[in-house]
Amino acid sequence: MVRQLARGMGTFFKTCNCTKPTRCPHHYSIRYRNALGKQSEEGGYSTQDDAKERLTALYMERKKTAPTVAEARRELGQKTVKEYAEEWLPRQRKMTGYSTAQHVGSYFKVHINPALGSRKLISVTPAVVERFLDDLELNEVGHGHQVNIYRALKTLLRDAYSKGAMADDPVKGVQDPEYVRKVVAIPTLEYITKALSVADADLALEVALMAGCGLRNGEARAINLNNIVADDVYRVHEQIHSNLNRPAKLKHRKTGEFREVPLPRTVREAIERFERERGATSDGYLLTGPSGFYTEPMERRRVQKLFKNLPPSPGVGMYGFRHFFASNSLSNGIPITDVAEWMGHKSIEETYRTYRHLMPGSITKAARILDAGLWEAA
Repeated sequence: MVRQLARGMGTFFKTCNCTKPTRCPHHYSIRYRNALGKQSEEGGYSTQDDAKERLTALYMERKKTAPTVAEARRELGQKTVKEYAEEWLPRQRKMTGYSTAQHVGSYFKVHINPALGSRKLISVTPAVVERFLDDLELNEVGHGHQVNIYRALKTLLRDAYSKGAMADDPVKGVQDPEYVRKVVAIPTLEYITKALSVADADLALEVALMAGCGLRNGEARAINLNNIVADDVYRVHEQIHSNLNRPAKLKHRKTGEFREVPLPRTVREAIERFERERGATSDGYLLTGPSGFYTEPMERRRVQKLFKNLPPSPGVGMYGFRHFFASNSLSNGIPITDVAEWMGHKSIEETYRTYRHLMPGSITKAARILDAGLWEAA
């Protein structure tokens, strides 16, 4: 059954084969031409009045859209994904700092443009996006990487959709890639002690800062005496960027933002010992190199040598020392909210997903505490 309304408004209909379609429980669908002149369909309207009301609203919206605006939208829809990305990326003011902008740019250069770059925006549909994600999986792109690639693509497509390049949401119903983090490998205290004994002085200080204060590699490379704001507090406000090899803002933070972390006595003594033996720059940096800063390539050479001299421990790498900080904190009853803040995670959900397994028995402990409270109340 198909019902035609006034010219240009569209039609409403049912796809069932019921003998009395006006009385059957099946929903109505509508068919109309959108602002870009493309025929579209929607379903899920329980009554004729609902379908007519929706068609009328769509028709009035099209009537209000100036011909010049409609033409501009049509022209925008003819741009390719690559062309739009080249205009879109420089406008992303929220991409502060080099790291995010560089990474997003690489997602388009390496993954998105080769697959979708030549496709016109108006032709991008949820099915097209789903196939793109399937190809990422087939090409064995890491799940965490898939999440970030899709986030960049989704943001661009939603921006184009909001400006009228497509009539329908190109990512509607598309399920985000799921990042299932592997259980992290955590070195033992004995392993860390051995690492400190065989590493050279620069790398040993970095290991101490990662295991004792929870710093990331780049943050540890930026160790500065001026950031010791109390005997037991270190202020983290910069990192040595892995690509630029110079100080940059923290991950997940804006320029000028910082966090403060516990500074254990043993780590503070390691810092003081390093300063006595090696000195510091005029502005307080301890780890230095030919360019002035202790860079990621300098670290990498030392790390390769370090792990050749350590006993095999499956899954353990430099980041394992930072994982040790989380394990040491949580196993000693420090709240996960504090650990998340000290480690500089974007949200507590990230901390929980990564280190949930380090809190076994928490439900049993809670049940025991609650049980005691209930009996006392009785």
